[in-house]
Amino acid sequence: QLQFVESGGGLVQPGGSLRLSCAASRLTLAYYTIGWFRQAPGKEHEGVSCISSSNHTYYADSVKGRFTISRDNAKNTVYLQMNSLKPEDTAVYYCAAEIPGASTGQPQSMPANEYEYWGQGTQVTVSS
Repeated sequence: QLQFVESGGGLVQPGGSLRLSCAASRLTLAYYTIGWFRQAPGKEHEGVSCISSSNHTYYADSVKGRFTISRDNAKNTVYLQMNSLKPEDTAVYYCAAEIPGASTGQPQSMPANEYEYWGQGTQVTVSS
């Protein structure tokens, strides 16, 4: 089932910014922890950031201070603001919803196997 549409990716120079959007087609995002994962060629999915239904947030150490996750429940959309982009941020970025009840409280990690619904991904390329 197609649950999400990711957008906002593209080509940007190092130090630049992009804002990714994750819009839901069927799910009501307010009910879920929503995560952003990324996958570079030849690498496993990496949890980048997530936001819980109570708006607790988690960031991978590699993006802390540079990325900000937020949600707009009225628009049923989750955003990932990415600043100070680095070449190592290059990847396909996926939006995903956690299995209901998989976690409680403050997220402390992003196990991919706890996320049930995934979008199609959007390419982010950081290059000079």
